[in-house]
Amino acid sequence: MQGWFKASHSVRNQLRLVTPTKFSPLLLKSWCTMESSGLVSSAAHSGAAARTLETLSFDNTALQHLPIDQVADNYVRGNVSGAVFSRVTPTPVSNPRLVCWSPPAMSLIDLAEDQAKQPEFVEYFSGNKLLAGSAPAAHCYCGHQFGSFAGQLGDGRAMSLGEVVNARGERWELQLKGSGPTPYSRGSDGRAVLRSSIREFLASEAMAYLGVPTTRAGTLITSDTKVIRDVFYNGNPIEERATLVLRLAPTFLRFGSFEIFKPQDRLTGRVGPSVGRKELLRQMLDYTIEHHFAQLCSAPTAEERYLQLFKEVSTRTARLIADWQAVGFCHGVLNTDNMSILGVTIDYGPYGFLDAFNAQHICNASDHEGRYAYAKQPQIGFWNLVKLAEAFGCGALPLPQLRALLDEVYWPTFDAAYLENMQRKLGLTAAAAAEAGSDDRALVDELLRTMQATGADFTCTFRSLSRLAIGRADPADSTLEAAFDVLRPLLLPPQRMPVHTRIPLSQLAALLSLSAANPALLAMLGTDTGTLLRERESHATGQQLRAKTADQKAAEDRNLWLAWLALYAKRLTAEVPRDVTDADLERANNERRERMDAVNAKFILRNHLAQAAIDKAEAGDFSEVQRLFQALQTPFSDDVADALCVPPNAEAAAATCSVSCSS
Repeated sequence: MQGWFKASHSVRNQLRLVTPTKFSPLLLKSWCTMESSGLVSSAAHSGAAARTLETLSFDNTALQHLPIDQVADNYVRGNVSGAVFSRVTPTPVSNPRLVCWSPPAMSLIDLAEDQAKQPEFVEYFSGNKLLAGSAPAAHCYCGHQFGSFAGQLGDGRAMSLGEVVNARGERWELQLKGSGPTPYSRGSDGRAVLRSSIREFLASEAMAYLGVPTTRAGTLITSDTKVIRDVFYNGNPIEERATLVLRLAPTFLRFGSFEIFKPQDRLTGRVGPSVGRKELLRQMLDYTIEHHFAQLCSAPTAEERYLQLFKEVSTRTARLIADWQAVGFCHGVLNTDNMSILGVTIDYGPYGFLDAFNAQHICNASDHEGRYAYAKQPQIGFWNLVKLAEAFGCGALPLPQLRALLDEVYWPTFDAAYLENMQRKLGLTAAAAAEAGSDDRALVDELLRTMQATGADFTCTFRSLSRLAIGRADPADSTLEAAFDVLRPLLLPPQRMPVHTRIPLSQLAALLSLSAANPALLAMLGTDTGTLLRERESHATGQQLRAKTADQKAAEDRNLWLAWLALYAKRLTAEVPRDVTDADLERANNERRERMDAVNAKFILRNHLAQAAIDKAEAGDFSEVQRLFQALQTPFSDDVADALCVPPNAEAAAATCSVSCSS
C-alpha cells in the first residue's frame, strides 16, 4: 500500500449524451474512445430518426441465446437451476405520475421528446402496460455481499423489459426497477420507494455528465401504491410510495451473473443454483463476447477469447474505480452482484460524493466494518475480480492463469488511470513531469493528506486550485497567501472534523481486555485486535481535534497549506519554458485554468441536495428534483447557481450523514 490506497481514460460504455455545448476532456476522451471502437457511429452527432412509444425497435437477443426458467409461474423460489432468466410480469401501481425524466437518456433508444406528453408514457414506464415487443424477464445471479457468498440473489425488484436497438445499431437493455415481485424477491415486495429512486435517477445521470461510465436513468415515476420500509433497520417502519426508475445499459450482466456456477462455499455452505453446469458457463461467456465484446471474437480459440474477456473486464474495472476516486464518489455497496461486466457504475444505493476529504469515509450506514470506505474501493475492485476469476474457473479456464493475468493487469492499470486523472485535475502533464523528474503521485498524496488534516472540501478545493498562477520561479509569499485565502473558507472548524468511531469507549475498553485474554472469542464477535486498536486511535484523534481552538486549527491549516502550495507552484513552473514571454505565460495560465475547470466539477450531487429534493418530493413537490436534474447536466459550468455548489453547513451535513441500503 502507498498513498491513500494501493498504487497499484477508459474504454467507455455507450455513454451518449446530447452533444454538450462544451466537452470536458474526460467526456471528450470518452466520446472519442467509443467512436474509434465502433460503439458510436458518426450518426450519433447529428441525431437519429425519432420513434414513438409504439415503434421502439425491440430485439431481445439475450432471451433468444440464454436459457429461460422452465417454471412459468412468477413466484419466489430459492433455487432457479439451469436458467439465466425467468419470465415475469410487472405488478401495476395506482395512479402513476411522472416525477422527472431524462430526454438525453431516452434519446439513446431514439424516443421522440414529445412522447413524454402522451398519457401512455407513464403507463408504460410504471409497468402498468407493456410496450409492443417487450419481453419482461428477471435475471438470475448470485453474489458475495460484504465478503460472504450469499448464494442465489437475482433481480428481486427489477425486470428487464427487453433490448431496444437504435438507428445507430446500439443495443440498450431497458430495466424497470421497483416493478414488483419476481422469483428472486426473497420474500420482499419487489418495490422501490421515492427517496431511493430519486437518488438513483439523479446519480445515474450525474455520473454520465461527469464523464464516468454508468448505467443511465430514463424515467422516474411514483404512485399512490404504498409499501412499508424500516429505513434504518431500527424497528421503526414507515409507509412510503412505490416508485419506479427506468434504467438503461447495453446489458445488466454483472460479476454475480457468473457466480451461479459456484460450488459449495467453505464459509457459508451455500452453492450457486447452476453449480456444475460447465456448458452453460461457456454459453454465457460466448454470448457476452459476441454481443458486448465483439472485438474479442477474432481470437483463435474459445479459451483465448475467455482470457481476453477477463483481461478487458479487469482493465475496465480498474479504470472505472480510478474515475470514482478522482471525482470523490463512494459506491457504498461494492458487492460482486453490484459490479457490471461492462465496467460501468451500476446499482446506486447508499452512495455519496465526498464533502470534506476523508479517506476513511463510509457512505453506507449499514457498512459497520467500513469494508467499502472510499480508500478501500480500489482494493475491493480487485477482490471482486478475484471472485469473478473463480467463477470463470468453474469450467472455462484454469484459476491460476486468471489470477496471474489479474495480478499483471489490475494495479498497473489503476495506477496509470488514477495518476492521469489526478494530473489532469491539477493541470499537470505527464510530459512535463518526466522532463522535470517530478513525482506527481507524491504531490497528489501530499495534497490529500493536507486536505484530510484540514477538513478541506474535496470538490471545491480542486475547483479552486486553478486560480493559482504559473510563474517563472518560486512564487512570492503573497501569492501563496492569496491562494490560501481562496481555500480558507473550504476548511472545517475543529468541532466538525470527520472522525469515524464505531464502538463506544466503554465497550472498547472491555473488548481490548478480551482480545488479550481470549482472541478466539473476539473473532466470534466479528472483530479483531487490529480493528480495536484502529478504533482506539480514532477516539484519540477525535479527542485531540475537539481540544483544539478555532485559532489553533486555523494556524495549523495555514502552515500545512502554504507548504503544499509551495510544492505545487514549483511543479507548475515545469509546465512552461523558462524563456517564455509575459504574453505566453498569461496564455498558459488561462489555458490551464480552462483545462482544470473542464475536469474539476463546480457542481456535484451532494447528499444534502438530494435529501432536500426528496423532502419536497415526498410532500408532493417535484420541482427540486427537476432543478437538480437541470444542474447536473452542466457540472463544469460557472453558470450553475452558487447555492448548489457550496459545501453543506453543519445542520445540513448532520441531517444527511447516514444513508442506508433500505429502498
